[in-house]
Amino acid sequence: MKFVQKEFSTILEIKKSKFITHIAPYNEFKIMMARLRQEHPKARHFVYAYRFLNDFDQIVENSSDDGEPKGTSGRPALKVLNGANIINSGVIIVRYFGGIKLGTGGLVKAYSDTVNQVLEKTDLIIYEKLETKTLKVSYNKLSQIEYLLDNNAIKIKEKKFNDDVVLILTASVEKFDNLKKKLPIGTKLI
Repeated sequence: MKFVQKEFSTILEIKKSKFITHIAPYNEFKIMMARLRQEHPKARHFVYAYRFLNDFDQIVENSSDDGEPKGTSGRPALKVLNGANIINSGVIIVRYFGGIKLGTGGLVKAYSDTVNQVLEKTDLIIYEKLETKTLKVSYNKLSQIEYLLDNNAIKIKEKKFNDDVVLILTASVEKFDNLKKKLPIGTKLI
């Protein structure tokens, strides 16, 4: 699965209709929709599709045709996101009608093509489910452990300095399993 970390946009013109497509992280979706409605007050349609993981690791998805004929715009956009295995992202297509009707097949192709076009220009990140673990380290081993964590792409979320140093870490299960093999004797990952 993949997702976007920042907003990207493209413009596609088909038979005088202009399709302005924006893709962004799902948590910015509502803000992006409000902004686009303000930026494009004369646009005819604001078609959207999104997919995200809920708290139970289930994919939730939705789409809207926003006045286009039923099933010709939102659903094709959603199918492209699904086919590309995109999660935690939303796409909004702003359409300015150019006066020439595209027909149902033409609309399906246009909305699919515009989402494919924005995905080609987007920097996609591979999704990893992150876990949080705690590592207790003595002060004299701290720099060695920090070097090890950095080389294994494990992020330190928080440091607590007491009798020992307590590190709160975030990483994927695979990265934590790999780290356990490399930890010096006496350090324990909880």
